[in-house]
Amino acid sequence: MAVNKKDRRTKIKLKLRKRIKGTTEAPRLSVYRSNSEIYAQLIEDKGGKTLLAVGSVDKSISSAKVTKIEKAKLVGKLIAEKAVANGITSVVFDRNGFLYHGRVKSLAEGAREGGLKF
Repeated sequence: MAVNKKDRRTKIKLKLRKRIKGTTEAPRLSVYRSNSEIYAQLIEDKGGKTLLAVGSVDKSISSAKVTKIEKAKLVGKLIAEKAVANGITSVVFDRNGFLYHGRVKSLAEGAREGGLKF
């Protein structure tokens, strides 16, 4: 029986989540990619708190007339500069079951350029 995309992504997501834990020193940088937008958030798993959240729907990013890959890079840079302003320099990257390719890769590169280490 064939496995659909959603089930495949959920299976990968659960495998990744077993190994990846966000701490106070290095929170988890979780990425969600929809068809039109991309979102990133820093999560501290022990307390179950979202420390920061940024998406391509932010006014500074959505007003830019660029491609989706370039918007993803802007989201990465924005979350990195907000994290550095809050004293967070290292994170654990959680691609959330998505392939490390295209917009997810672009967001990660933008976060690295912004000063985050992972």
